[in-house]
Amino acid sequence: MSGRPLSILAGPPLAEEQGLGELTLPGWFTDITARYAAREALVFHENGARISWTYAEMYERAIEVARSLHAIGLGKGERVGVLFTNRPEFLSAMFGVALAGGTACTISTFSTEAELGFLLELSACSVLLCEARVLKKDFTAMLAGIEPGIAAGNPGAIASTRLPFLRHIAALGGEGGAIEEWSAFLARGAAVDPARIAACAATVTPADAGALFFSSGSTAKPKGIINSHRAMALQLWRYTRYVATSDDCRAWSANGFFWSGSFVQAFGAALTPGGALVLQATFNPAEALTLMDREKATMAIAWPHQWPQLQAAESWGEVDLSALKYVDPKFAIGDHPTVNATWEEPSATYGATETFTVSTTFPSGTPKDVIAGSSGQPQPGGFVKIIDPLTGVVVALGERGEIAVKGPTLMLGYVGVPLTDTLDDEGYFRSGDGGYVDAAGRLFWEGRLNDIIKTGGANVSPLEIDAALRDCPGVKLCQTVGVPHDTLGELVVTAVVLHEGASLTEAEVQAFAKQTLASYKVPRRVLFFAESELELTGTNKIKTADLKKLAAGRLEQEG
Repeated sequence: MSGRPLSILAGPPLAEEQGLGELTLPGWFTDITARYAAREALVFHENGARISWTYAEMYERAIEVARSLHAIGLGKGERVGVLFTNRPEFLSAMFGVALAGGTACTISTFSTEAELGFLLELSACSVLLCEARVLKKDFTAMLAGIEPGIAAGNPGAIASTRLPFLRHIAALGGEGGAIEEWSAFLARGAAVDPARIAACAATVTPADAGALFFSSGSTAKPKGIINSHRAMALQLWRYTRYVATSDDCRAWSANGFFWSGSFVQAFGAALTPGGALVLQATFNPAEALTLMDREKATMAIAWPHQWPQLQAAESWGEVDLSALKYVDPKFAIGDHPTVNATWEEPSATYGATETFTVSTTFPSGTPKDVIAGSSGQPQPGGFVKIIDPLTGVVVALGERGEIAVKGPTLMLGYVGVPLTDTLDDEGYFRSGDGGYVDAAGRLFWEGRLNDIIKTGGANVSPLEIDAALRDCPGVKLCQTVGVPHDTLGELVVTAVVLHEGASLTEAEVQAFAKQTLASYKVPRRVLFFAESELELTGTNKIKTADLKKLAAGRLEQEG
C-alpha cells in the first residue's frame, strides 16, 4: 500500500465557519427569541383551541420552568427528564432546563413501563417533567408501577431505592401522590428572581453537557448519549444552511423531539431563521394534512414510511397544500395536486446521535453530479477515516471498511462507559457502519457492518433494497435482512407489512424490485407479516435481531 493515498477526509477549519452564534443552548435560545421576539414561534391545536406562542412568549415560558426548577433546588449540571410529545411544553421544559443550568434527558413517549424504568435508572434524573398521558399510555400509572412510593408519597418527597436521585415529578394533565400537577409546579417559581436565571445561564459553557439523548434501541437496550452544548448549538446554527430555509419556514412535524434528528431538524430549520413550528403531538395522517392546510405549512418533516400514509389518508384529495415549499417532490407528498415544489431534501448526509446528527452532508440544491450518490463531505472541524474493522488501520483510498469520525459535535460519551473505551487512540469514534471515501472527498455510507448481507460472494446493502421497495404500491413497511443459508452464505429476505386492504404477492414485490435493483440484490424471499407480529421501535424500525429469528423460523416452517 506504500505510496497510495489513505482514506482520510477533513472538513474546513471550524474557525472559518460563517453564520454561527453563541455555542450553548441558552445562548442560541436567547439569541433567536430576542431577534424574532414578535414573530410566531409555534402553533398547536388541542381540544378545538389554537395555541400560539411568539418567540418572546416562548422565552418567558422557558424562564418560568427555569425559575420553578431553581425553586426546588436544581443545581448546575443536574439531569432533568423531559417526557413530552411535540407540544409547546416540550420546548419550555427543554430550554427551561438549559437556562437553569441543568442537563435535559429526553425520554421517548413510546416507552413501555419497563423501558421507562430503565431510562430513568440510566439517566439518574433528579427531576422528571412529563406529560401524564399519551394516547393509551398512562405515564403516572407507569411511574407508580416502577416505584410504588411515588403513588404514596407527596410532591417533592420521593424516597426511592431504585431511583435514588429522583426527588421531584411534575406532570401536565395529571397529579396524585408524589406527582405534582404542571400548573402547581410552575407556581413554585413565582418568587425566584429572573435575574438569578440569567446568572445561571451565563455560567453554561460550550464544553458542558447540553442534553442526554437515547439511541433508538433497534438492536439492543438504548444507550444514553451525552451531547455537549457546543455540539447541539453548532448543529442548530448549521441546519439552516443544510436545508436552505429562511424566515418563511413553517415546519409541520409529529416526529418526537426526544430524538436528536427530529430535534435539530425542526428547531434548526424553522426556529434558527425565524420561522415557526406547526406542532402535532402524535402522528395521525388525516389530522396532519388538515394542520398543514390550516396553518399554511411550508415544510413537512416526516420519516419515509409516513409519506405513503399521508397519501393514503381519506382527506388527501380535499386539502390545499399549495403553501408547501420545503418538500422534496420525489416523496409521495410531491404527488399532491396542489403541491408545486422544487426543493431537494439534503439526503446526501451521514450522521448519528453520537455526533449530534450530521457529520457529512451536501446542502439542499447541490448538483447531483457533485453528490454522485454519496453521503456528503465532512463539516467544518470534522474528520472521517475508513479503517479495517479488525485491525483499526486506515485503508487505502476507495477501499471499504468501517467509518470512524471525530469533530466538534462528537459526543462527550455514553452514560456509564469510559470515553477511552469508545474512541480510538486518535480520538475517533468507531461507528460500526461500513463505507468508503473517494478522491473527491466524499463519503459513501453502505449501512451497518453487521447488517451487510453476504450472499453468493457479493455484499448487499439492505438499505438499498428497503429504499427501493418503499415506493412499491401497497407496501407500508419493509425491512431486509440476511438469513443463514447453506450454499449462499446468507439469503436476502425482505419482510413486508402491507397497507390495510392492499394485496401483493411475493412475485409482484420481486418484479417491482427488479425495475431498479441488480438481480443479485432482488430479495430471494419476500415474507408478509401483520404489523402486530413485529416489534417496532418508535421510529417504525423493526428490531433487526428479532426479525432475523422470525424470518428464519418462518422459512423453516415452510420447509
